[in-house]
Amino acid sequence: QSPAATARLAPREREALQWAAEGKTDWEIGEVMGISTHGVDFHLRSARAKLGTANRTQAVAIALRRGLII
Repeated sequence: QSPAATARLAPREREALQWAAEGKTDWEIGEVMGISTHGVDFHLRSARAKLGTANRTQAVAIALRRGLII
């Protein structure tokens, strides 16, 4: 199976991806989650690595397809 099929995202990774899917910037996501933009970048990079994706858009698409975010 592909990494995306078996990925186990942490709750904060899923939350950051969910906000990214809503079109929020890193700064906006940080404000909502109460963390720095560096923290947002960390969570999104970690999620991308676990999903085996090249960028934020692909990560959101894969997470949606896999039902990891809604």
